Amino acid sequence: MLLAASKRMLARLLVVTAAVAAVSCGTEDATPVFVIGAGDSVESGVLAEIYAGALARTGLPVSVSSRLGQRADYLAALDAGRVALVGEHSGELLSYLDSGSSARTPQQVTEALNRALPEGIVVADPAEGTDLRPRVLLPAEIADREDLRSVSELGPRCPQWEAALAPTPDILRSPSAPTTVAGCEFAATRALPDATALRTALLDGALPIGVLSGPLALTRATAEGLAVLTDEDYALPAENVLPVFRKGMLDDRRIKKLNYVAGELTTEELVDMILRVRGGTSPADVARDWLDAHAL
Repeated sequence: MLLAASKRMLARLLVVTAAVAAVSCGTEDATPVFVIGAGDSVESGVLAEIYAGALARTGLPVSVSSRLGQRADYLAALDAGRVALVGEHSGELLSYLDSGSSARTPQQVTEALNRALPEGIVVADPAEGTDLRPRVLLPAEIADREDLRSVSELGPRCPQWEAALAPTPDILRSPSAPTTVAGCEFAATRALPDATALRTALLDGALPIGVLSGPLALTRATAEGLAVLTDEDYALPAENVLPVFRKGMLDDRRIKKLNYVAGELTTEELVDMILRVRGGTSPADVARDWLDAHAL
């Protein structure tokens, strides 16, 4: 009887020991959750969910930390290690890190940005199909009379013109970020509350030119009666979407996944996703739909 009891106790001890060992091994093998940060803008939330969804499909445990504030706030969280990745705009991030940079084209901005990044922070490929630069608008009548089609042609007229400045809602752009146009120094600038007020001021003749901080499609205003100047020469610095993350936290396979995202994302698709979120769809849902549509 004593021997049988001893055997039963030994069996129980072995079961407990095996269970503890299994839990211990599981803890050691568990991959830490990769936290992706999002600022307060709708665009920032959408980008965070796109990157989170793409990385999750590689088997990486991910989560999104939302409403982190403005650029200074979420970059501080990245620097402190509270988040591991954030979505950004190339030109604005460069200006934030190096306000004296003269880089303007996408390649110049990317190269300068890589030099300006703090130690331990890196970027993946920028999404070349995205263009979040400000838009320069004129009344169509003035554009035709002055034969103006591109921003680079403005130079001689800038000292004679006062420009209206208006924000585009829901994009990552900081409200306080200055808008600089190479080779163009306006006589003065006037801040207006939104694109509708800007359009009214232009069509009423109150001001001859306006600068909108992002795509017109994200505003309630229309382009009817206005000319939107092209900018092939990058008088306005490139603003391409790209992920910024802590070095050493993603392997080559997962960085390649982020680069696949960059190869597919376009301005039109990003605008559409932002508008869907405005309409009540969650950022996670619009991101998942986009990733599915592109087999990512």
